[in-house]
Amino acid sequence: MIEIPIASNTKGLIFDIDGTLVDTMYLHYKASQIACNEYGFDFPLDFFKAYAGVPTLTVFELLMKHLGLDFNGREIGQKKENLYLELVHEVKPLQPVYDIVLKYEGKLPIALGTGATREIAMMTLKAAGILDKFEHIVTCEDVKNPKPAPDTFLQCASLIGIEPQFCQVFEDGDAGIKAALEGGMMATDIRQYVDVNIQL
Repeated sequence: MIEIPIASNTKGLIFDIDGTLVDTMYLHYKASQIACNEYGFDFPLDFFKAYAGVPTLTVFELLMKHLGLDFNGREIGQKKENLYLELVHEVKPLQPVYDIVLKYEGKLPIALGTGATREIAMMTLKAAGILDKFEHIVTCEDVKNPKPAPDTFLQCASLIGIEPQFCQVFEDGDAGIKAALEGGMMATDIRQYVDVNIQL
């Protein structure tokens, strides 16, 4: 059984949702690929991985520039979000990470910080059967500068009343790791412990 370590000076826990707390990345990629295929192109897997944690509409705008395409990235991104909501019933908690929640709930304050919209975040947690576990959830709609800026996690720290340096952040995306470190927090890259499947 994989056990992800908690630092001895940790006083608060902050979790990303997609690909960290809940095994969703393969569905996000599937929805992204379907949306792009409708416009006659593929969503490169390396680009998807590189921008994990960044809000979807921003990712699709960046993708259009990256591929030199003249499509409306926000429009395709919204189509992807709608497709994801049709698939979200398939998701499950990522057990080694969710085990931390089960072990420390009631002992350490917990918050969730995501690059997703509130609608997507709540639907994901509900579909995974764990929505009732979390009181403090910060989404991309709650901050001026989402990941890779530290604002999301700094707001999480504020909500749980713990100074940033005593917060341990669990992430699966480079943008989220950067956000945590820039916020002065401890960052745990769960990819070192869990193989998150994205391939279709």
